[in-house]
Amino acid sequence: MRFSAAFVLAVIPFLVDAAPSPAAPRDGLSIPITKRAGFRNAEGVVDISKLQSSLRRTVEKISHGFEAFERNTGAAHPLASQLKRSVKRGTDITVGTPAKKYTVDFDTGSSDLFLPASTCGSTCSGHTLYNPKSSSTAKDLKKTFSLSYGDGSTVSGEQYADTVTLAGYTATQQALGAAKTYSTGFQSSQFPADGLLGMGYQSLSRYKAPPVFQSLVAQGKVSQSVFGFYFAQQSSELYIGGTNSKHYSGSFTYVPVTTQGYWQTSFDSLSVNGQNALGSTSAIIDTGTTQIVGDTSSVQAIYQKIPGSADAGQGTWTVLPCDFNTPVSITFGGKKFTVKPETFNLVPSLLGLARALVALAPPTALRVSWSTGFWIVGDVFLQNVYTAFDLGQNRVGFASLA
Repeated sequence: MRFSAAFVLAVIPFLVDAAPSPAAPRDGLSIPITKRAGFRNAEGVVDISKLQSSLRRTVEKISHGFEAFERNTGAAHPLASQLKRSVKRGTDITVGTPAKKYTVDFDTGSSDLFLPASTCGSTCSGHTLYNPKSSSTAKDLKKTFSLSYGDGSTVSGEQYADTVTLAGYTATQQALGAAKTYSTGFQSSQFPADGLLGMGYQSLSRYKAPPVFQSLVAQGKVSQSVFGFYFAQQSSELYIGGTNSKHYSGSFTYVPVTTQGYWQTSFDSLSVNGQNALGSTSAIIDTGTTQIVGDTSSVQAIYQKIPGSADAGQGTWTVLPCDFNTPVSITFGGKKFTVKPETFNLVPSLLGLARALVALAPPTALRVSWSTGFWIVGDVFLQNVYTAFDLGQNRVGFASLA
């Protein structure tokens, strides 16, 4: 997927470290997550090309999901018409018998699991490789898969079923992709995790198979069909089988999933410094992107309300001074949640200037037509709340941080 203009508030993404435990309790388990490498180069300056590549992958992923949804359900996704074509987080899992550990990105914006296969080429160097011949529980499904992304990154290979264990919760006969090819965009220097673990709905699955968490629910491995995300600079975590009350206060504000594909809902409004800048809009809640992404006209309206903002060119925006304190708030289910300025202040000083780099808009060369029909809400918002993804009741909940 490519688009002519969009709005991105950027934050540093996180990797998930999840040490598998031998026996997981059915009433829930927390998984520590640690901060992933960001977008700065060796000199500490933000690498704009990496940010742009990240955004291209995010948007292309959403586009592929639209296609999979229509193929699997026979109906076009309600948001598909809003985005016209010209589309990752991490934990340790074990796969196979005997079990072997891999690091994967958790992604609520997709639904499939893939790993680099032992037959993958040099671009898989640095990744842990999956060899189905070494697993007694692996079954060749005699199907292939192929994924491509807007920045040119691709992954393809064969589908297998095998035992997959996430922090002690084991899904049997879980569909996964063994990638025979990783393009340069998936090299370890660009993509630190070994693979990707999607946590969206089955209707997005390129394999037409239940995602890992849905398999755990269906196989009775967890008592609650809920998982929660808590993002922080220290001690972040994914919680499987419920939510971790030590990280939030008060009750959750729930909003219904409007289409069971992505974790798609809608927000009531978006405001800047208490002034309304955007009305009710569909929103995909996506842990697989670091940004908040929206349409050009809405983005411009937002920046007009942020004092000191300026278009720096090449799809970047800055704000003067660096310690700006203009809050952005998104209202879900009648409750306003504030995005703190520091969470979308990516760099306190850009090339020695006193401006803060706070946003990214993809260049027109991406050639994507994006209407005002929906936004993608990523980590720049999720860092400010505790988020519950409730598969059983098809809803997303937000709570204030403890």
